[in-house]
Amino acid sequence: MQAVVKTSRIEVNIRGELSPKLIAVLEEEFGKELLLTEEGDEETVDIFATDWYREIQSKTTPGDTLKIYRENHGLTQVRLGEMLGGIPRQHVSNMERGTRPVSMKTARKLATIFKVSPGKFV
Repeated sequence: MQAVVKTSRIEVNIRGELSPKLIAVLEEEFGKELLLTEEGDEETVDIFATDWYREIQSKTTPGDTLKIYRENHGLTQVRLGEMLGGIPRQHVSNMERGTRPVSMKTARKLATIFKVSPGKFV
């Protein structure tokens, strides 16, 4: 069982077997703010098998992917351009916005930098 209490002043999470005495004390102290759940109430879902993920994935462009990988690696557009062999920041920006395609040569370089498949960027 899990007890979760959220108020403006306190948040308490307790996991495991809760004694009836502890539950009574929590109910007395927190009243309606107390939420009790049984273990196993949470259903796990493979996110990659959901319609939501497939829809998001179908709308994600190579430029979106490039920007996500760049930001997750803490790189600026300038720094990524340098790592790609001196590509100007504006070219990186244009690739992220989709106004400039990512060439296969650049996709291979990006794949090496981010240690992923070049297909992520084309």
